[in-house]
Amino acid sequence: MSIFGKLAGAGVGALIGGPIGLLLGAVAGHFAYDEDVFDIREKVAEQTNQVAFTMGVIALSAKMAKADGEVTHDEVTAFNRVFEVADDEKLNVKKIFELAHQDVAGYELYAKQLTNIFGEREQTLEDVLDGLFYIAMADGVMHEGEMAYLENVAEIFGFNKLDFAHIRERHIGPDKADPYVVLGLDRSVSDSDLKSAYRKLVVENHPDRAIARGVPEEMVALANERLASINVAYDKVASERGL
Repeated sequence: MSIFGKLAGAGVGALIGGPIGLLLGAVAGHFAYDEDVFDIREKVAEQTNQVAFTMGVIALSAKMAKADGEVTHDEVTAFNRVFEVADDEKLNVKKIFELAHQDVAGYELYAKQLTNIFGEREQTLEDVLDGLFYIAMADGVMHEGEMAYLENVAEIFGFNKLDFAHIRERHIGPDKADPYVVLGLDRSVSDSDLKSAYRKLVVENHPDRAIARGVPEEMVALANERLASINVAYDKVASERGL
């Protein structure tokens, strides 16, 4: 079932609470859902987290749009591509973007709520930042205001400057990115440690792992892009070292 089919799940807005729950309540009427989806107790937490993740990315993306003006077609299209949104749901996604853009709640509240929900899942918060970076770069330019916004969100999520640089480098393009920063390694790393670190990153960033930690299945495209950037960085370093 599509994540957007779960947005109107019975009581899910109340379960999430906070600004994300309020935003969900404002848009839930746009969506049809299966009443039985939330009858299976063991699935409630998983699906609630997926909905919170999706709504959080939408809300933060819409707030980020204010950093460079307004919600653009490119930004909505980028979200649709990242989440692999079905054609018959794209109009509803645009409605959510517009509602979140107009919402009086500040982005800090959304970021803090996601931190409270996923605070012990650092990689899930990194997934959120990846999505925001991808959408920010949808028009081919990273505006100064957008970068400052992303830095502030990362700080609320608990990432330090090195963590943020690691995430940022994955999105500026292989020609500009420092492959060592992408891999989170120092240039003095040994060949054996380089290979070990690379293998660990591949396992940790496999799309199946992303889904297992609460990222909606619709976001597999972004997980694949992250893994691709890691592979490109490793290949570049390996080539330079003659490995």
